[in-house]
Amino acid sequence: MPLVKVELRKGKSAEFKKTVLESIHTGLISSLGIEDWDRFQRIIEIEPEDFETAPGKTDNFMIIELTIFPGRTKEQKKNAIEMITANLNKNLNIEPTDIFIIMNEPPLENWGMGGRQKC
Repeated sequence: MPLVKVELRKGKSAEFKKTVLESIHTGLISSLGIEDWDRFQRIIEIEPEDFETAPGKTDNFMIIELTIFPGRTKEQKKNAIEMITANLNKNLNIEPTDIFIIMNEPPLENWGMGGRQKC
């Protein structure tokens, strides 16, 4: 059950944003083996003047934060990063240098779903 949060500059079309989410989701299916229905994704749009980045980044720069259950291997995480990046490049022509991905793995005791602790 990955939780996906994408931060990007405000002003992208609905189609662009949907393609971003689909590109990430298909990468997670392939790399982490999640089910197609397992979609907990959100996009946070930030005004350009409120989104400061390093020199050389374009208006397509985005930060992708994945919160996942612990236990994935280093190889699975590497594959997720590579597949998501490749999908975004292929589907939207976003340069890999404009994609920043971070994964968080809180222990199961820190997850609550349906009013119950997940451990």
